[in-house]
Amino acid sequence: MKLLEERILRDGIVKDGDVLKVDRFLNHQMDPALFLEMAREWKRLYADCGVNKILTIEASGIGIACITAQVFECPVVFAKKTKTKNIASDVYTTSVRSFTHGTTYDVIVSKEYLLPTDRLLLIDDFLANGAALDGLIDLSRQAGATVVGAGIAIEKAFQPGGERIRREGIRVESLARIRSMDNGRIEFA
Repeated sequence: MKLLEERILRDGIVKDGDVLKVDRFLNHQMDPALFLEMAREWKRLYADCGVNKILTIEASGIGIACITAQVFECPVVFAKKTKTKNIASDVYTTSVRSFTHGTTYDVIVSKEYLLPTDRLLLIDDFLANGAALDGLIDLSRQAGATVVGAGIAIEKAFQPGGERIRREGIRVESLARIRSMDNGRIEFA
Protein backbone atom coordinates (compact mmCIF):
# COMPACT_ATOMS: atom_id res chain seq x y z
CA MET A 1 0.00 0.00 0.00
CA LYS A 2 1.75 3.06 -1.30
CA LEU A 3 0.22 5.43 1.27
CA LEU A 4 1.58 3.41 4.19
CA GLU A 5 4.99 2.96 2.56
CA GLU A 6 5.27 6.71 2.02
CA ARG A 7 4.36 7.35 5.65
CA ILE A 8 6.97 4.84 6.84
CA LEU A 9 9.64 6.54 4.74
CA ARG A 10 8.63 9.98 5.97
CA ASP A 11 8.05 9.30 9.67
CA GLY A 12 9.61 5.91 10.46
CA ILE A 13 12.94 5.67 12.26
CA VAL A 14 15.21 2.64 11.98
CA LYS A 15 16.80 1.75 15.33
CA ASP A 16 19.46 -0.79 16.26
CA GLY A 17 18.39 -4.42 16.46
CA ASP A 18 16.03 -4.38 13.45
CA VAL A 19 13.55 -2.10 15.24
CA LEU A 20 11.40 0.23 13.15
CA LYS A 21 9.96 3.04 15.23
CA VAL A 22 6.59 4.11 13.83
CA ASP A 23 5.05 5.41 17.02
CA ARG A 24 4.52 8.82 15.41
CA PHE A 25 1.55 7.46 13.42
CA LEU A 26 0.91 3.76 14.09
CA ASN A 27 1.33 2.49 17.63
CA HIS A 28 1.60 5.37 20.12
CA GLN A 29 0.25 8.43 18.41
CA MET A 30 -2.27 7.03 15.94
CA ASP A 31 -3.49 8.36 12.60
CA PRO A 32 -7.14 7.27 12.24
CA ALA A 33 -7.36 8.53 8.65
CA LEU A 34 -4.45 6.26 7.71
CA PHE A 35 -6.06 3.40 9.66
CA LEU A 36 -9.27 3.88 7.69
CA GLU A 37 -7.42 3.56 4.38
CA MET A 38 -5.66 0.45 5.66
CA ALA A 39 -8.99 -1.02 6.78
CA ARG A 40 -10.53 -0.33 3.38
CA GLU A 41 -7.66 -2.18 1.72
CA TRP A 42 -8.13 -5.21 3.98
CA LYS A 43 -11.86 -5.08 3.24
CA ARG A 44 -11.07 -5.16 -0.48
CA LEU A 45 -8.70 -8.11 0.01
CA TYR A 46 -10.99 -10.11 2.31
CA ALA A 47 -14.41 -9.00 1.02
CA ASP A 48 -15.53 -12.48 0.00
CA CYS A 49 -14.32 -14.33 3.13
CA GLY A 50 -17.34 -13.84 5.39
CA VAL A 51 -15.40 -12.12 8.18
CA ASN A 52 -17.67 -11.75 11.20
CA LYS A 53 -15.11 -10.81 13.85
CA ILE A 54 -11.72 -9.12 14.10
CA LEU A 55 -9.16 -10.54 16.54
CA THR A 56 -6.04 -8.69 17.68
CA ILE A 57 -3.63 -8.63 20.58
CA GLU A 58 -3.12 -5.99 23.25
CA ALA A 59 -2.05 -3.21 22.81
CA SER A 60 -0.70 -1.81 19.53
CA GLY A 61 -3.15 -3.63 17.28
CA ILE A 62 -6.28 -2.40 19.04
CA GLY A 63 -6.61 0.98 17.30
CA ILE A 64 -6.08 -0.49 13.84
CA ALA A 65 -8.43 -3.39 14.63
CA CYS A 66 -11.23 -1.08 15.80
CA ILE A 67 -11.22 0.95 12.59
CA THR A 68 -11.02 -2.28 10.58
CA ALA A 69 -13.99 -3.70 12.48
CA GLN A 70 -15.99 -0.58 11.62
CA VAL A 71 -15.29 -1.12 7.93
CA PHE A 72 -16.21 -4.82 8.18
CA GLU A 73 -19.23 -3.93 10.36
CA CYS A 74 -18.37 -6.53 12.97
CA PRO A 75 -17.05 -6.69 16.55
CA VAL A 76 -13.40 -6.65 17.52
CA VAL A 77 -11.94 -8.84 20.27
CA PHE A 78 -8.48 -8.38 21.69
CA ALA A 79 -6.35 -10.89 23.53
CA LYS A 80 -5.46 -9.45 26.93
CA LYS A 81 -2.02 -9.76 28.46
CA THR A 82 -3.33 -9.91 32.01
CA LYS A 83 -6.27 -11.56 33.67
CA THR A 84 -8.57 -9.15 35.48
CA LYS A 85 -11.33 -9.62 38.01
CA ASN A 86 -14.03 -8.89 35.44
CA ILE A 87 -12.99 -11.75 33.13
CA ALA A 88 -14.49 -15.08 34.05
CA SER A 89 -12.14 -17.97 34.64
CA ASP A 90 -13.41 -19.61 31.45
CA VAL A 91 -10.77 -18.37 29.01
CA TYR A 92 -8.58 -19.49 26.16
CA THR A 93 -4.93 -18.85 26.94
CA THR A 94 -1.61 -19.06 25.11
CA SER A 95 1.94 -17.77 25.55
CA VAL A 96 3.43 -15.13 23.26
CA ARG A 97 7.03 -13.93 22.99
CA SER A 98 7.30 -10.20 22.24
CA PHE A 99 10.06 -9.21 19.80
CA THR A 100 9.87 -5.57 20.89
CA HIS A 101 9.76 -6.16 24.64
CA GLY A 102 11.95 -9.26 24.74
CA THR A 103 9.62 -11.05 27.14
CA THR A 104 7.09 -13.89 27.10
CA TYR A 105 3.61 -13.34 28.45
CA ASP A 106 0.32 -15.20 28.58
CA VAL A 107 -2.60 -13.76 26.65
CA ILE A 108 -6.23 -14.62 27.22
CA VAL A 109 -9.61 -14.28 25.57
CA SER A 110 -12.88 -15.07 27.28
CA LYS A 111 -14.55 -18.12 25.75
CA GLU A 112 -17.68 -16.01 25.56
CA TYR A 113 -16.18 -13.92 22.73
CA LEU A 114 -14.54 -16.52 20.47
CA LEU A 115 -16.92 -19.10 19.04
CA PRO A 116 -16.70 -22.05 16.63
CA THR A 117 -18.98 -20.11 14.24
CA ASP A 118 -16.56 -17.17 14.01
CA ARG A 119 -14.72 -16.34 10.78
CA LEU A 120 -11.81 -14.32 12.06
CA LEU A 121 -9.57 -11.75 10.47
CA LEU A 122 -6.47 -11.33 12.61
CA ILE A 123 -5.10 -7.77 12.67
CA ASP A 124 -1.75 -6.55 13.99
CA ASP A 125 0.63 -3.67 13.51
CA PHE A 126 3.81 -5.70 12.89
CA LEU A 127 4.85 -9.14 11.73
CA ALA A 128 8.48 -10.08 12.39
CA ASN A 129 9.06 -13.54 13.83
CA GLY A 130 5.34 -14.29 13.96
CA ALA A 131 4.92 -14.93 17.69
CA ALA A 132 1.89 -12.65 18.12
CA LEU A 133 0.16 -14.21 15.11
CA ASP A 134 1.03 -17.69 16.38
CA GLY A 135 -0.70 -16.80 19.64
CA LEU A 136 -3.81 -15.46 17.91
CA ILE A 137 -3.96 -18.52 15.65
CA ASP A 138 -3.66 -20.79 18.70
CA LEU A 139 -6.48 -18.97 20.52
CA SER A 140 -8.63 -19.22 17.37
CA ARG A 141 -8.00 -22.94 17.06
CA GLN A 142 -8.78 -23.52 20.73
CA ALA A 143 -12.17 -21.90 20.05
CA GLY A 144 -12.73 -23.93 16.90
CA ALA A 145 -13.05 -20.69 14.93
CA THR A 146 -11.96 -20.27 11.31
CA VAL A 147 -9.06 -17.93 10.60
CA VAL A 148 -9.74 -16.47 7.16
CA GLY A 149 -6.45 -14.57 7.21
CA ALA A 150 -4.26 -11.97 8.81
CA GLY A 151 -4.05 -8.27 8.02
CA ILE A 152 -0.68 -6.86 8.94
CA ALA A 153 0.28 -3.20 8.71
CA ILE A 154 4.06 -3.71 8.43
CA GLU A 155 5.83 -6.98 7.76
CA LYS A 156 9.57 -7.31 8.19
CA ALA A 157 9.96 -9.69 5.27
CA PHE A 158 13.62 -10.26 6.14
CA GLN A 159 12.51 -12.04 9.32
CA PRO A 160 10.97 -15.54 9.16
CA GLY A 161 7.46 -15.07 10.58
CA GLY A 162 5.49 -14.15 7.48
CA GLU A 163 6.79 -16.89 5.23
CA ARG A 164 6.52 -19.52 7.98
CA ILE A 165 2.89 -18.63 8.71
CA ARG A 166 2.04 -18.60 5.01
CA ARG A 167 3.59 -22.08 4.67
CA GLU A 168 1.22 -23.20 7.45
CA GLY A 169 -1.67 -22.28 5.16
CA ILE A 170 -2.68 -18.97 6.72
CA ARG A 171 -3.34 -16.15 4.26
CA VAL A 172 -1.29 -13.10 5.26
CA GLU A 173 -1.91 -9.72 3.62
CA SER A 174 0.71 -7.18 4.71
CA LEU A 175 0.20 -3.61 3.55
CA ALA A 176 3.90 -2.75 3.70
CA ARG A 177 6.60 -5.43 3.36
CA ILE A 178 10.11 -4.36 4.28
CA ARG A 179 12.92 -6.26 2.56
CA SER A 180 15.71 -4.65 4.56
CA MET A 181 16.61 -1.87 6.96
CA ASP A 182 20.37 -2.05 6.44
CA ASN A 183 22.33 1.04 7.42
CA GLY A 184 19.12 2.77 8.49
CA ARG A 185 17.72 2.67 4.94
CA ILE A 186 14.29 1.11 4.41
CA GLU A 187 13.84 -1.00 1.28
CA PHE A 188 10.39 -2.40 0.48
CA ALA A 189 9.80 -5.87 -0.97
